[in-house]
Amino acid sequence: MSENAPAFGRGLRHHWSFAPGTIYLNHGAFGAVPRVVAVAQQAWRDRAEAQPTQFHAEVLPEALREALARLGGFLGARPGGLAFVENATSGINAVLRSLPWRAGDAIVLTDQVYPAVRNLVHWLAQRHGLRVLEACLPMPLDDPRDAVRACLAAAGPGTRLAIVDHVASATGVVLPVREIAAALRARGVPVLVDAAHTAGMLDLDLDAIGAEWVVGDLHKWLFAPRGCAFLHASEAVARDLQPATISGLAGMGFPGAFSWTGTRDYSPFLSVPAALDFVEWLGVAGYRRAIRDLAWRGAGLLARRWGADLPAGPESLAAMVAVPLPDRGMAAADGEAAGRAWTARLWEHHRIAVPVGSVGGRLWARISAQVYNDLSDFAALADAVAGASP
Repeated sequence: MSENAPAFGRGLRHHWSFAPGTIYLNHGAFGAVPRVVAVAQQAWRDRAEAQPTQFHAEVLPEALREALARLGGFLGARPGGLAFVENATSGINAVLRSLPWRAGDAIVLTDQVYPAVRNLVHWLAQRHGLRVLEACLPMPLDDPRDAVRACLAAAGPGTRLAIVDHVASATGVVLPVREIAAALRARGVPVLVDAAHTAGMLDLDLDAIGAEWVVGDLHKWLFAPRGCAFLHASEAVARDLQPATISGLAGMGFPGAFSWTGTRDYSPFLSVPAALDFVEWLGVAGYRRAIRDLAWRGAGLLARRWGADLPAGPESLAAMVAVPLPDRGMAAADGEAAGRAWTARLWEHHRIAVPVGSVGGRLWARISAQVYNDLSDFAALADAVAGASP
Protein backbone atom coordinates (compact mmCIF):
# COMPACT_ATOMS: atom_id res chain seq x y z
CA MET A 1 0.00 0.00 0.00
CA SER A 2 1.00 3.59 -0.41
CA GLU A 3 1.85 5.77 2.56
CA ASN A 4 -1.17 6.58 4.77
CA ALA A 5 -3.39 3.90 3.19
CA PRO A 6 -5.24 1.76 5.79
CA ALA A 7 -4.99 -2.02 5.98
CA PHE A 8 -6.98 -3.95 3.41
CA GLY A 9 -10.15 -5.70 4.58
CA ARG A 10 -13.29 -4.67 6.42
CA GLY A 11 -11.68 -1.43 7.54
CA LEU A 12 -11.95 -0.15 3.96
CA ARG A 13 -15.66 -0.86 3.47
CA HIS A 14 -16.65 2.68 4.41
CA HIS A 15 -15.12 3.80 1.11
CA TRP A 16 -18.04 2.05 -0.66
CA SER A 17 -21.83 2.34 -0.38
CA PHE A 18 -22.81 -1.28 0.30
CA ALA A 19 -25.99 -1.88 2.26
CA PRO A 20 -25.35 -3.00 5.85
CA GLY A 21 -24.84 -6.75 6.17
CA THR A 22 -23.83 -7.24 2.53
CA ILE A 23 -21.06 -9.73 1.73
CA TYR A 24 -20.03 -8.66 -1.74
CA LEU A 25 -18.09 -11.31 -3.64
CA ASN A 26 -19.08 -10.20 -7.14
CA HIS A 27 -16.81 -7.26 -7.92
CA GLY A 28 -15.99 -8.89 -11.27
CA ALA A 29 -19.52 -8.34 -12.57
CA PHE A 30 -20.34 -4.65 -12.24
CA GLY A 31 -17.51 -3.40 -10.06
CA ALA A 32 -18.29 -1.13 -7.11
CA VAL A 33 -17.53 2.57 -7.31
CA PRO A 34 -15.63 4.06 -4.35
CA ARG A 35 -17.33 7.08 -2.82
CA VAL A 36 -14.46 9.39 -3.78
CA VAL A 37 -14.78 8.40 -7.44
CA ALA A 38 -18.54 8.89 -7.34
CA VAL A 39 -17.96 12.39 -5.95
CA ALA A 40 -15.54 13.15 -8.80
CA GLN A 41 -18.07 11.90 -11.35
CA GLN A 42 -20.80 14.09 -9.91
CA ALA A 43 -18.47 17.09 -10.06
CA TRP A 44 -18.04 16.51 -13.81
CA ARG A 45 -21.80 16.22 -14.24
CA ASP A 46 -22.34 19.44 -12.33
CA ARG A 47 -19.74 21.19 -14.46
CA ALA A 48 -21.48 20.00 -17.62
CA GLU A 49 -24.86 21.25 -16.42
CA ALA A 50 -23.50 24.69 -15.49
CA GLN A 51 -23.14 25.50 -19.20
CA PRO A 52 -23.79 22.42 -21.40
CA THR A 53 -22.85 24.04 -24.72
CA GLN A 54 -19.54 25.41 -23.53
CA PHE A 55 -18.73 22.20 -21.68
CA HIS A 56 -19.24 19.91 -24.67
CA ALA A 57 -17.66 22.24 -27.21
CA GLU A 58 -14.68 23.55 -25.24
CA VAL A 59 -14.08 21.60 -22.01
CA LEU A 60 -14.86 18.01 -23.00
CA PRO A 61 -12.35 17.46 -25.87
CA GLU A 62 -9.30 18.46 -23.85
CA ALA A 63 -10.54 16.74 -20.69
CA LEU A 64 -10.97 13.49 -22.62
CA ARG A 65 -7.46 13.78 -24.08
CA GLU A 66 -6.00 14.30 -20.61
CA ALA A 67 -7.90 11.34 -19.17
CA LEU A 68 -6.79 9.10 -22.06
CA ALA A 69 -3.17 10.17 -21.66
CA ARG A 70 -3.25 9.31 -17.96
CA LEU A 71 -4.85 5.95 -18.68
CA GLY A 72 -2.42 5.19 -21.50
CA GLY A 73 0.51 5.71 -19.19
CA PHE A 74 -1.01 3.32 -16.66
CA LEU A 75 -1.85 0.61 -19.20
CA GLY A 76 1.25 0.81 -21.39
CA ALA A 77 -0.40 2.21 -24.51
CA ARG A 78 1.39 4.45 -27.00
CA PRO A 79 -0.09 7.91 -27.67
CA GLY A 80 -2.90 7.57 -30.19
CA GLY A 81 -3.34 3.86 -29.53
CA LEU A 82 -6.18 4.09 -27.05
CA ALA A 83 -9.83 5.18 -27.08
CA PHE A 84 -12.66 5.22 -24.60
CA VAL A 85 -15.74 3.07 -25.24
CA GLU A 86 -18.82 2.43 -23.09
CA ASN A 87 -17.97 -1.18 -22.23
CA ALA A 88 -15.99 -4.14 -23.50
CA THR A 89 -18.94 -5.34 -25.56
CA SER A 90 -19.13 -1.98 -27.35
CA GLY A 91 -15.42 -2.13 -28.12
CA ILE A 92 -15.66 -5.64 -29.53
CA ASN A 93 -18.64 -4.56 -31.63
CA ALA A 94 -16.55 -1.70 -33.01
CA VAL A 95 -13.74 -4.06 -34.03
CA LEU A 96 -15.89 -6.79 -35.55
CA ARG A 97 -18.14 -4.39 -37.41
CA SER A 98 -15.14 -2.53 -38.87
CA LEU A 99 -13.67 -5.61 -40.53
CA PRO A 100 -14.37 -6.42 -44.22
CA TRP A 101 -15.83 -9.91 -43.88
CA ARG A 102 -15.99 -12.40 -46.72
CA ALA A 103 -18.24 -15.45 -46.91
CA GLY A 104 -16.34 -18.47 -45.63
CA ASP A 105 -14.10 -16.52 -43.22
CA ALA A 106 -13.69 -18.20 -39.85
CA ILE A 107 -13.63 -16.72 -36.34
CA VAL A 108 -12.06 -18.67 -33.48
CA LEU A 109 -13.63 -18.43 -30.03
CA THR A 110 -12.79 -20.31 -26.87
CA ASP A 111 -15.42 -22.43 -25.17
CA GLN A 112 -15.34 -19.94 -22.26
CA VAL A 113 -16.09 -16.88 -24.40
CA TYR A 114 -18.33 -14.24 -22.82
CA PRO A 115 -21.97 -14.82 -23.91
CA ALA A 116 -22.41 -11.33 -25.39
CA VAL A 117 -19.36 -11.89 -27.61
CA ARG A 118 -20.66 -15.29 -28.69
CA ASN A 119 -23.99 -13.68 -29.59
CA LEU A 120 -22.30 -10.99 -31.69
CA VAL A 121 -20.10 -13.49 -33.52
CA HIS A 122 -23.04 -15.75 -34.38
CA TRP A 123 -25.03 -12.73 -35.60
CA LEU A 124 -22.14 -11.79 -37.89
CA ALA A 125 -21.79 -15.40 -39.03
CA GLN A 126 -25.42 -15.52 -40.12
CA ARG A 127 -25.21 -12.12 -41.80
CA HIS A 128 -21.96 -12.70 -43.71
CA GLY A 129 -21.75 -16.47 -44.08
CA LEU A 130 -18.89 -16.91 -41.60
CA ARG A 131 -17.70 -20.05 -39.85
CA VAL A 132 -17.34 -20.13 -36.06
CA LEU A 133 -14.60 -22.40 -34.71
CA GLU A 134 -14.16 -23.29 -31.04
CA ALA A 135 -10.99 -23.76 -29.04
CA CYS A 136 -11.68 -26.10 -26.13
CA LEU A 137 -9.68 -25.05 -23.10
CA PRO A 138 -8.66 -27.93 -20.84
CA MET A 139 -10.17 -27.81 -17.37
CA PRO A 140 -8.36 -27.66 -15.08
CA LEU A 141 -5.69 -25.69 -16.94
CA ASP A 142 -2.61 -27.30 -15.42
CA ASP A 143 -0.20 -25.91 -18.02
CA PRO A 144 -0.80 -22.46 -19.61
CA ARG A 145 0.83 -23.76 -22.79
CA ASP A 146 -2.20 -26.02 -23.24
CA ALA A 147 -4.28 -22.90 -23.88
CA VAL A 148 -1.88 -21.86 -26.65
CA ARG A 149 -2.09 -25.30 -28.20
CA ALA A 150 -5.91 -25.29 -28.02
CA CYS A 151 -6.13 -21.96 -29.86
CA LEU A 152 -3.69 -23.09 -32.53
CA ALA A 153 -5.56 -26.36 -33.03
CA ALA A 154 -8.81 -24.47 -33.63
CA ALA A 155 -7.33 -21.96 -36.09
CA GLY A 156 -7.62 -23.80 -39.38
CA PRO A 157 -7.46 -22.52 -42.96
CA GLY A 158 -9.45 -19.37 -43.61
CA THR A 159 -9.32 -18.13 -40.04
CA ARG A 160 -9.84 -14.36 -40.23
CA LEU A 161 -9.78 -13.58 -36.51
CA ALA A 162 -9.32 -15.16 -33.09
CA ILE A 163 -11.01 -13.72 -29.99
CA VAL A 164 -9.29 -14.71 -26.77
CA ASP A 165 -10.17 -13.80 -23.19
CA HIS A 166 -7.34 -12.51 -21.02
CA VAL A 167 -9.27 -13.55 -17.92
CA ALA A 168 -12.10 -15.98 -18.69
CA SER A 169 -15.29 -14.57 -17.21
CA ALA A 170 -16.80 -17.96 -16.38
CA THR A 171 -13.87 -19.43 -14.45
CA GLY A 172 -11.40 -16.61 -13.73
CA VAL A 173 -8.58 -18.47 -15.50
CA VAL A 174 -5.86 -16.14 -16.80
CA LEU A 175 -4.83 -17.08 -20.33
CA PRO A 176 -1.33 -16.43 -21.73
CA VAL A 177 -2.56 -13.94 -24.32
CA ARG A 178 0.90 -12.69 -25.27
CA GLU A 179 2.00 -16.22 -26.20
CA ILE A 180 -1.32 -16.95 -27.92
CA ALA A 181 -1.10 -13.74 -29.98
CA ALA A 182 2.48 -14.52 -31.04
CA ALA A 183 1.62 -18.08 -32.06
CA LEU A 184 -1.43 -17.03 -34.06
CA ARG A 185 0.39 -14.07 -35.63
CA ALA A 186 2.94 -16.56 -36.97
CA ARG A 187 0.04 -18.16 -38.84
CA GLY A 188 -1.27 -14.82 -40.09
CA VAL A 189 -4.27 -14.78 -37.76
CA PRO A 190 -5.11 -11.40 -36.14
CA VAL A 191 -6.08 -11.50 -32.46
CA LEU A 192 -8.66 -9.55 -30.48
CA VAL A 193 -8.11 -9.85 -26.72
CA ASP A 194 -11.18 -9.52 -24.53
CA ALA A 195 -9.52 -8.02 -21.45
CA ALA A 196 -12.72 -7.15 -19.61
CA HIS A 197 -11.22 -8.04 -16.23
CA THR A 198 -7.56 -7.10 -16.53
CA ALA A 199 -7.25 -3.32 -16.04
CA GLY A 200 -6.28 -2.94 -12.41
CA MET A 201 -6.23 -6.66 -11.67
CA LEU A 202 -3.11 -7.43 -13.74
CA ASP A 203 0.02 -5.47 -14.61
CA LEU A 204 -0.79 -4.57 -18.21
CA ASP A 205 1.48 -3.44 -21.04
CA LEU A 206 -0.98 -3.23 -23.91
CA ASP A 207 1.60 -2.50 -26.61
CA ALA A 208 3.67 -5.50 -25.50
CA ILE A 209 0.80 -8.00 -25.72
CA GLY A 210 1.21 -7.96 -29.48
CA ALA A 211 -2.48 -8.36 -30.32
CA GLU A 212 -4.11 -6.25 -33.00
CA TRP A 213 -6.85 -5.15 -30.61
CA VAL A 214 -7.35 -5.26 -26.85
CA VAL A 215 -10.64 -4.28 -25.25
CA GLY A 216 -11.22 -3.98 -21.51
CA ASP A 217 -13.56 -2.59 -18.88
CA LEU A 218 -12.47 0.08 -16.43
CA HIS A 219 -15.48 -0.15 -14.11
CA LYS A 220 -14.39 -3.47 -12.66
CA TRP A 221 -10.93 -3.74 -11.10
CA LEU A 222 -9.90 -0.13 -11.82
CA PHE A 223 -12.85 1.38 -9.87
CA ALA A 224 -14.12 3.72 -12.63
CA PRO A 225 -17.87 4.36 -12.90
CA ARG A 226 -19.92 1.95 -14.99
CA GLY A 227 -20.11 2.81 -18.67
CA CYS A 228 -16.34 3.12 -19.02
CA ALA A 229 -13.94 0.89 -20.98
CA PHE A 230 -10.98 1.11 -23.35
CA LEU A 231 -10.16 -0.02 -26.87
CA HIS A 232 -6.50 -0.43 -27.81
CA ALA A 233 -5.47 -0.87 -31.45
CA SER A 234 -2.10 -1.51 -33.07
CA GLU A 235 -0.88 0.94 -35.68
CA ALA A 236 -1.41 -1.64 -38.41
CA VAL A 237 -5.19 -1.84 -37.85
CA ALA A 238 -6.09 1.51 -36.29
CA ARG A 239 -6.71 3.31 -39.59
CA ASP A 240 -9.69 1.08 -40.45
CA LEU A 241 -11.35 1.22 -37.03
CA GLN A 242 -14.64 3.03 -36.50
CA PRO A 243 -16.90 3.13 -33.43
CA ALA A 244 -19.97 0.90 -33.38
CA THR A 245 -22.04 4.11 -33.43
CA ILE A 246 -20.98 6.23 -36.40
CA SER A 247 -21.41 9.91 -35.58
CA GLY A 248 -20.19 13.37 -36.48
CA LEU A 249 -16.45 12.67 -36.08
CA ALA A 250 -16.36 9.52 -38.22
CA GLY A 251 -13.80 11.03 -40.59
CA MET A 252 -11.26 11.52 -37.81
CA GLY A 253 -10.33 7.84 -37.66
CA PHE A 254 -8.94 6.21 -34.55
CA PRO A 255 -9.03 7.36 -31.82
CA GLY A 256 -10.59 10.69 -32.85
CA ALA A 257 -13.88 9.26 -34.08
CA PHE A 258 -14.40 7.58 -30.70
CA SER A 259 -14.24 10.87 -28.77
CA TRP A 260 -17.78 11.79 -29.84
CA THR A 261 -20.38 9.14 -30.67
CA GLY A 262 -23.36 11.35 -29.94
CA THR A 263 -24.89 13.04 -26.92
CA ARG A 264 -24.29 10.96 -23.79
CA ASP A 265 -22.95 11.20 -20.27
CA TYR A 266 -19.16 11.42 -20.65
CA SER A 267 -18.53 11.68 -16.92
CA PRO A 268 -17.43 8.01 -16.52
CA PHE A 269 -14.52 8.64 -18.92
CA LEU A 270 -13.60 11.89 -17.22
CA SER A 271 -13.60 10.16 -13.81
CA VAL A 272 -10.82 7.74 -14.80
CA PRO A 273 -8.08 9.96 -13.30
CA ALA A 274 -9.95 9.89 -9.96
CA ALA A 275 -10.13 6.10 -10.17
CA LEU A 276 -6.41 5.94 -10.90
CA ASP A 277 -5.76 8.23 -7.94
CA PHE A 278 -7.65 5.77 -5.73
CA VAL A 279 -5.67 2.76 -7.00
CA GLU A 280 -2.43 4.64 -6.51
CA TRP A 281 -3.49 5.60 -2.97
CA LEU A 282 -3.98 1.89 -2.26
CA GLY A 283 -0.56 1.21 -3.80
CA VAL A 284 -0.75 -0.43 -7.23
CA ALA A 285 1.55 -3.41 -6.64
CA GLY A 286 0.23 -4.03 -3.13
CA TYR A 287 -3.36 -3.83 -4.36
CA ARG A 288 -2.81 -6.43 -7.06
CA ARG A 289 -0.88 -8.70 -4.74
CA ALA A 290 -3.48 -8.45 -1.98
CA ILE A 291 -6.54 -9.26 -4.09
CA ARG A 292 -4.77 -12.13 -5.85
CA ASP A 293 -3.59 -13.61 -2.55
CA LEU A 294 -7.02 -13.27 -0.96
CA ALA A 295 -8.74 -14.86 -3.97
CA TRP A 296 -6.35 -17.81 -3.84
CA ARG A 297 -6.84 -18.27 -0.09
CA GLY A 298 -10.60 -17.86 -0.37
CA ALA A 299 -10.84 -20.30 -3.28
CA GLY A 300 -8.68 -22.77 -1.40
CA LEU A 301 -10.95 -22.54 1.64
CA LEU A 302 -14.03 -23.21 -0.50
CA ALA A 303 -12.35 -26.07 -2.37
CA ARG A 304 -11.42 -27.78 0.90
CA ARG A 305 -14.88 -27.32 2.39
CA TRP A 306 -16.68 -28.45 -0.73
CA GLY A 307 -14.30 -31.21 -1.80
CA ALA A 308 -13.64 -29.52 -5.13
CA ASP A 309 -10.75 -28.87 -7.49
CA LEU A 310 -9.85 -25.40 -8.71
CA PRO A 311 -9.90 -24.57 -12.45
CA ALA A 312 -6.15 -23.86 -12.62
CA GLY A 313 -3.01 -23.50 -10.54
CA PRO A 314 -1.97 -20.24 -8.87
CA GLU A 315 0.08 -19.12 -11.90
CA SER A 316 -3.13 -19.03 -13.99
CA LEU A 317 -5.46 -17.39 -11.48
CA ALA A 318 -5.76 -13.84 -10.19
CA ALA A 319 -8.45 -12.02 -8.21
CA MET A 320 -11.47 -13.91 -9.56
CA VAL A 321 -11.82 -17.70 -9.27
CA ALA A 322 -14.66 -20.12 -9.99
CA VAL A 323 -15.01 -23.01 -7.55
CA PRO A 324 -17.27 -26.03 -8.22
CA LEU A 325 -20.13 -26.48 -5.79
CA PRO A 326 -20.34 -29.79 -3.89
CA ASP A 327 -21.49 -32.81 -5.88
CA ARG A 328 -25.10 -32.19 -4.99
CA GLY A 329 -24.68 -28.89 -6.80
CA MET A 330 -24.12 -30.65 -10.12
CA ALA A 331 -26.04 -28.91 -12.87
CA ALA A 332 -29.38 -30.36 -13.80
CA ALA A 333 -30.80 -30.38 -17.33
CA ASP A 334 -31.15 -26.60 -17.11
CA GLY A 335 -27.87 -25.65 -15.46
CA GLU A 336 -28.39 -21.93 -15.92
CA ALA A 337 -31.73 -22.08 -14.09
CA ALA A 338 -30.12 -24.03 -11.26
CA GLY A 339 -27.32 -21.44 -11.09
CA ARG A 340 -29.83 -18.60 -10.88
CA ALA A 341 -31.65 -20.41 -8.07
CA TRP A 342 -28.42 -20.73 -6.08
CA THR A 343 -27.50 -17.08 -6.73
CA ALA A 344 -30.92 -15.91 -5.56
CA ARG A 345 -30.92 -18.09 -2.44
CA LEU A 346 -27.47 -16.98 -1.34
CA TRP A 347 -28.57 -13.36 -1.56
CA GLU A 348 -32.06 -13.70 -0.14
CA HIS A 349 -31.10 -15.93 2.81
CA HIS A 350 -27.50 -14.93 3.52
CA ARG A 351 -26.97 -11.51 1.89
CA ILE A 352 -24.05 -12.97 -0.06
CA ALA A 353 -23.71 -11.56 -3.57
CA VAL A 354 -21.92 -14.16 -5.70
CA PRO A 355 -22.81 -15.52 -9.15
CA VAL A 356 -23.38 -19.25 -9.63
CA GLY A 357 -23.29 -20.54 -13.20
CA SER A 358 -22.98 -23.69 -15.24
CA VAL A 359 -19.67 -24.64 -16.85
CA GLY A 360 -19.00 -28.07 -18.31
CA GLY A 361 -22.20 -29.52 -16.89
CA ARG A 362 -21.44 -28.47 -13.33
CA LEU A 363 -22.34 -25.51 -11.13
CA TRP A 364 -19.58 -23.13 -10.09
CA ALA A 365 -19.54 -20.17 -7.70
CA ARG A 366 -17.35 -17.41 -9.12
CA ILE A 367 -15.77 -15.45 -6.30
CA SER A 368 -14.12 -12.05 -6.58
CA ALA A 369 -11.66 -10.77 -4.00
CA GLN A 370 -11.43 -7.04 -3.40
CA VAL A 371 -9.72 -4.89 -0.80
CA TYR A 372 -12.97 -4.55 1.19
CA ASN A 373 -13.16 -8.37 1.62
CA ASP A 374 -11.45 -10.65 4.10
CA LEU A 375 -11.31 -14.42 4.55
CA SER A 376 -14.40 -14.45 6.75
CA ASP A 377 -16.51 -13.50 3.70
CA PHE A 378 -15.46 -16.69 1.95
CA ALA A 379 -16.01 -18.74 5.08
CA ALA A 380 -19.58 -17.41 5.21
CA LEU A 381 -20.11 -18.52 1.62
CA ALA A 382 -18.71 -21.98 2.40
CA ASP A 383 -21.11 -22.33 5.34
CA ALA A 384 -24.12 -21.09 3.34
CA VAL A 385 -23.59 -23.58 0.53
CA ALA A 386 -22.66 -26.49 2.78
CA GLY A 387 -25.76 -26.01 4.91
CA ALA A 388 -28.44 -25.57 2.28
CA SER A 389 -29.59 -26.49 -1.19
CA PRO A 390 -31.71 -24.36 -3.50
